[in-house]
Amino acid sequence: MSQSTETPIETPRIDLFLQELAAIQQAGSKRIALLGSRHVPITHQHLIELMSYALVLSGNRLLTSGATGTNSAAIRGAMKADPNLLTVILPQSLARQPNESKEQLEQVMHLVENPVNDQLSLAEASALCNQEIISRCQQLICFAFHDSQTLLKTCQDAEDQRKIVTLFYFD
Repeated sequence: MSQSTETPIETPRIDLFLQELAAIQQAGSKRIALLGSRHVPITHQHLIELMSYALVLSGNRLLTSGATGTNSAAIRGAMKADPNLLTVILPQSLARQPNESKEQLEQVMHLVENPVNDQLSLAEASALCNQEIISRCQQLICFAFHDSQTLLKTCQDAEDQRKIVTLFYFD
């Protein structure tokens, strides 16, 4: 009797691959979360806005948060395509958001506030908010820097939940 020297195929890897393949082939709309850094060059913001516009125009539901930078660009694009397909989940109440974001956020039809997190630091509230967003999506698109710890943890958590994750780095 001979022993096989082949390495066993890793079942979790195959499962993830099959899930990704199924998601790519899915013809219908998806719930896509788009998150990212607040500190984004204006040219990148235009690209993110165009991406969110195209995603929503294609019938996808877009979820994001209310921060400036990436999330604000995602909101602009989605609002141009179809405001009804956009959901914005805030880490805290609307009153706690920066003034430069409030005007845009007040125009969002599906706005979820989290006033119970008003006593938390913004970092803690953002981490909880990101968890809520990924629990509602099928796919996550994230724009981050290599030192964006909260966003990178969110991507890892989404992968752990077997979500499709696309991560773009600014640096």
